[in-house]
Amino acid sequence: MCGIVGYIGHRNVVDILVKGLQSLEYRGYDSAGIAVVDYPEDKNSIKAPAVHIVKGVGKVADLKSMLDSSPVSGRQGIGHTRWATHGGVTEVNAHPHSDLSSKLVLVHNGIVENYRELRAELAAPAESYKSETDTEVIAQLLSTLYTKYGGEERPAMIEALVALHKRLRGSFALVIMAKDIPGKIYCLRKGSPLVVGFSGEGEALCASDVPAILPYTQDVVYLDDGDIAELSAEGMRFWNASGEEFEKNHVHIDWDVSMVDKGGYPHFMLKEINEQGAVLRSSMAKRLAEEGTVDLSAELPWTKEEACAWKRIHIVACGTSYYASLVAERFLETITDLDIRVDVASEYRYRNFPVGPDTLAVFVSQSGETADTLAAERLAKARGARCLAVTNVIGSTLAREVDDILQLKAGPEIGVAATKTFMGQMAVLYLLSLYIAKLRETLTGDYERTIGREMLALPYKVESILQQQEKIQKLAVLHSEARDFLFLGRGNSFPVALEGALKLKEISYIHAEAYAAGEMKHGPIALLDPRVPVVVVSPKDDLHEKTFSNILEAKARKAPVIAIASEGDASLDSTADNIFHVPVTLPLLSPFLTVTPLQLFAYYVAKILGCDIDQPRNLAKSVTVE
Repeated sequence: MCGIVGYIGHRNVVDILVKGLQSLEYRGYDSAGIAVVDYPEDKNSIKAPAVHIVKGVGKVADLKSMLDSSPVSGRQGIGHTRWATHGGVTEVNAHPHSDLSSKLVLVHNGIVENYRELRAELAAPAESYKSETDTEVIAQLLSTLYTKYGGEERPAMIEALVALHKRLRGSFALVIMAKDIPGKIYCLRKGSPLVVGFSGEGEALCASDVPAILPYTQDVVYLDDGDIAELSAEGMRFWNASGEEFEKNHVHIDWDVSMVDKGGYPHFMLKEINEQGAVLRSSMAKRLAEEGTVDLSAELPWTKEEACAWKRIHIVACGTSYYASLVAERFLETITDLDIRVDVASEYRYRNFPVGPDTLAVFVSQSGETADTLAAERLAKARGARCLAVTNVIGSTLAREVDDILQLKAGPEIGVAATKTFMGQMAVLYLLSLYIAKLRETLTGDYERTIGREMLALPYKVESILQQQEKIQKLAVLHSEARDFLFLGRGNSFPVALEGALKLKEISYIHAEAYAAGEMKHGPIALLDPRVPVVVVSPKDDLHEKTFSNILEAKARKAPVIAIASEGDASLDSTADNIFHVPVTLPLLSPFLTVTPLQLFAYYVAKILGCDIDQPRNLAKSVTVE
């Protein structure tokens, strides 16, 4: 949630801040602003440095219009897109914020839980504060601490930030500039993600996520909790929470700039849906051999003895990642003898169940920064579980904290509604399942190769679906006026129904519910009438006939039925109102194909309704607060 970008170097900072904020719009926000420090070129000049703050409610495009009408310039600055928590969506609550004497200016992601007691403690009249935010209190506290320290041992700002870190409760990422410290930007992180980079050409940058930095450098440093960074045209320096200076390792990001533009598509979401064949190939590369055998030993240094000692697997995730985990659960319970539990991260840490050294705990998160997932991982690790991250971001907090990592290799996903990362998560979780079953010898070599070879064919089958988008568009036109949808599926089609309903809700704001098809008669059937379309995920599998009975129940209530079926299956022709056929595959692999038309359906309905597809209201790409 929220976006931060900072730059110091030789270019006009305004252009870089605006472009950086645009690249972070997917994180969700309702206001935007920048602060630029204009220092005199002549160091002997008596002219005082000027801090220009420009901010307002609305999109980054609105901020850009403000800057076009009233230009500011400088060589260093910070920017922010705010997702309102403390205080309403107003210009005065937008970031950046300064202290009461305007000595320093900062931006902030996260929530400081003890801001009210800090505000009461600071010797400043309540009416002196301009906003309702916790951020302005942070600025005033930091200003007070900065004034207090003389910096005999370390720079005064470092001393102040060490003290600030001890005083704040909650999660935060802070980026700060002080009027009397020209050419320096400071960063402090606890909980909320922050990444910094240096171009080697006298440019240093910071941001909440890599896309804002990517045009300038692919070598970045992820800050850990308690880390303090000082950025300047000369490079970067780092201190820990105790104020001790140390070196941090760089991470090379194997993405290029073209991955964070639309590539001719009208929306990132459509681009990312169309990239799913490539994502499957990337996720399986060097993990799945041509003959269909899986080998993850280069990434997971597990012995057969270790794998056989596990009694249970816990898979923990949120949102779309949770639905990918539910698909994997059904595959795992088919090919292993383990006790499998899948839970949403926000509930996992409050449950009372066995977890210990005999547990493999798998945490699935696109960003690797999801607050609930991180909290769950820390609990499992504290109890002795072997922790594995399945994530798209190799340098994320989750990836750095766990014992083992499997990267999705999906490239950056900019659209808030996850699509290609869902596909990548399913692929990686299936490979993981095969590898565990192989180590535990619950999988025959023939069955491994059968599954593996069919997985290698999936990218081509997904791409054949993507070539039929006109059919999905027509379905979207037919049903775009409906205000309620019911999604149904059985077995491994049930999580696909959940994901299809979620996509429609997220980007079109249409009410959509998903149920296991057998549950329809236990309540949801009361909703059915000609105004409520029913989307049924019904590939040709062992549960096909039972799902057919649910279609008949829906038709008896005169509800329009949209079916996702397998090619060659004519059994629904006289029953469903609309049918979209997907290529035939092994029943266990059907989710890879049946989810694609549901993603496209949600996209085209939202497009017809004129919704903001890449940045749906109230949502953020990375949920970094609980």
